[in-house]
Amino acid sequence: MMISKVVGSVVATQKDEKLADLKLLVLEVHDQNGKGAGSYVVAVDSVGAGLGDMVLYATGSSARQTTLTDGRPCDAVTMAIVDSWDLGGDNVYEKWKDA
Repeated sequence: MMISKVVGSVVATQKDEKLADLKLLVLEVHDQNGKGAGSYVVAVDSVGAGLGDMVLYATGSSARQTTLTDGRPCDAVTMAIVDSWDLGGDNVYEKWKDA
C-alpha cells in the first residue's frame, strides 16, 4: 500500500458497465514524510474518502481484492482513510490537525 492525498475526482459518463457504480478519485502520491511526489493516480474509492483526505491505496492485483472491486477492471483502489502516521518516533500527519 502507498500513501496519497485525494486531490480530485473523475467523472466518466461512458465507461465499461462494470465501472458504472464506482466513485473514481484522483490521488496525489506522497512520500513517507507526507510531501507530494508530483505523480498522480486514479483509484476506485472503497472507503468513502473525500477531497483532502490522506488515504492508503493499493495497485495491481491487490486492487481487485476488495468486495467492491472483485472482478472489475481496476488497477488502483483506496483501502483506508489515514488518521495519523509517524516515522522514526516523529509525528508526520494527524488528520485532526489538517481539518
